[in-house]
Amino acid sequence: MKKKFIKTNKIWVAAAFLVALFSTSACSDEWNEHYDPAVTNNGTLWEAISNQNNLSNFTRVVKACGYDLTLNGTQVFTIFAPTDDVFSSEEADALIAEFQAQKNAGVKTADNSVVKQFLQNHISLYRYPVSSLTNDSITMMNGKYQVLTPTTFAGVNITSSNALCDNGVLFTIGDKAEYFPNVFEYLGSDNDLDSVYQFLNSYSVYEFNESKSVPGGIVDGQTVYLDSVSDLSNIMFTTLGKINAEDSTYWMIAPVNSEWTRMVNEYEKYFNYDKTVNRRDSLQYANARMGIVRGTVFSRTTNPDAAFQDSAVSTNAYTYSMRKMLGQDEAYYLYKKPFASGGVFDGTEDIVCSNGHVRKANTFNIDKYQTFMQTIKIEAEDVRRQDTIISAEEPLTVRTVATSNPFYDMLSGNSFAEVIPELSSSRPTVTFNIPNVLSNIPYDIYAVFAPALAYDTLATEEDRLPCLFRASIGYNDQNGKAQSKRLGTSYSTKADVVDSVLLYSGYVVPTCSYGLADPQVTIQIRSTVSDKQTSTYSRTLRIDCLIFKPHDEEATTESAKRNLNQ
Repeated sequence: MKKKFIKTNKIWVAAAFLVALFSTSACSDEWNEHYDPAVTNNGTLWEAISNQNNLSNFTRVVKACGYDLTLNGTQVFTIFAPTDDVFSSEEADALIAEFQAQKNAGVKTADNSVVKQFLQNHISLYRYPVSSLTNDSITMMNGKYQVLTPTTFAGVNITSSNALCDNGVLFTIGDKAEYFPNVFEYLGSDNDLDSVYQFLNSYSVYEFNESKSVPGGIVDGQTVYLDSVSDLSNIMFTTLGKINAEDSTYWMIAPVNSEWTRMVNEYEKYFNYDKTVNRRDSLQYANARMGIVRGTVFSRTTNPDAAFQDSAVSTNAYTYSMRKMLGQDEAYYLYKKPFASGGVFDGTEDIVCSNGHVRKANTFNIDKYQTFMQTIKIEAEDVRRQDTIISAEEPLTVRTVATSNPFYDMLSGNSFAEVIPELSSSRPTVTFNIPNVLSNIPYDIYAVFAPALAYDTLATEEDRLPCLFRASIGYNDQNGKAQSKRLGTSYSTKADVVDSVLLYSGYVVPTCSYGLADPQVTIQIRSTVSDKQTSTYSRTLRIDCLIFKPHDEEATTESAKRNLNQ
């Protein structure tokens, strides 16, 4: 059964005290000089609420949810109980019925909406008596922060306070405390966002929290707990952002179910692994959906108001320095003018949550070319990418471009690999492996060559000759059988320049190697200079990098239109 939010009619209260939440200060150190308990009570909290006539409806809900044992134990709590005149018998009956329905459907007590949104929203661990100086933000059992003053709790008037019990403090309040969902909880409450929530929640696990649990004694040498408390853990909160954390502020763009389905149907073809890949179906399922959600969460800590209007930096974006270190030329998961027409926030419905905003998207404006469909660039000097070397000196010679060289900053990483023939008559061949290639999308494939002058400004005419070579691509077919295809016929570089040679425009690989430890796609570069051509071409290959750039047909068409109109 899907969790649902308990409805009340004072949403404005939640919004108001959310603002107050971050502006309150801690209770004064002079508290002990001013505290004078209004009432004393020598029983437990359970005895106190069950014996108080105007708390009968609250008491019934506590009993039905099994919290009578919790509140009759030794662990210390503070309770803010709504009285019968503001919490009716009909409301109590509805909550009890909802609790039982979820329990019958297999929902754990810790996940039951009645427990999380009602009971735990009115109960806090530890004692919190008030004085005339109290102005605190206290944490409730469900993790929510509520503001406590001498006369109010969560923006609701306190009708009686500081009733001391053996295991805590009892307050009565003049209305129910509004439950305000965080970003993750809201996703689980909105039927339009079922798909994104179910995917994220599938990674949820609960970990036992001994400090929050209520011990009930020792049986056979083991502690038995009257109330076992478990905390939610989800790898997505690390991957995307802590959208469940009450002490953080996040925005999340969440596609409605129809948009989710549309994208899943499209994206799954990009993650078509061959039949020999272990758990290929699971990889396709997860990666297609991660392609949607990665890049949808924004921390307001790294997106202050002044900058947010100009660009929205998601939690998955790399900093500029990190991009430079990785040799990444393009900024992914970062979106310019997010509120402008066509921007990622354009047309989204804004829903305020306890720790930020959900931007509900009927039209999902995050482009795949801004997220997972990335340009792949491998450095030729990276030994991890050098698959095989034939008829060439090993290891490949790595050349570095000096800061004083005219070609400085014109080559990727200011270095390149020099493939020197093993013998004067050799035609060297080198094969590079290309990681993370997606299936069923066209790639423009480039090989970037460096001139001899990039490391030696006094290079001879012979060293400065252009290269003549052929290129081939290797990959696995659907059955996992290795395939090799020639790319074009023959290529020649230009002398004395950094030359980006287009090997193929729009090459489509049928199988995916995204995320695999062993890359399946290779590019082979082979010198084809004959003995008769050595006065015109050099057999030494100076390779800077290889690039697989997704061929965006729509962008290409739009660019052509703009050029035509200029």
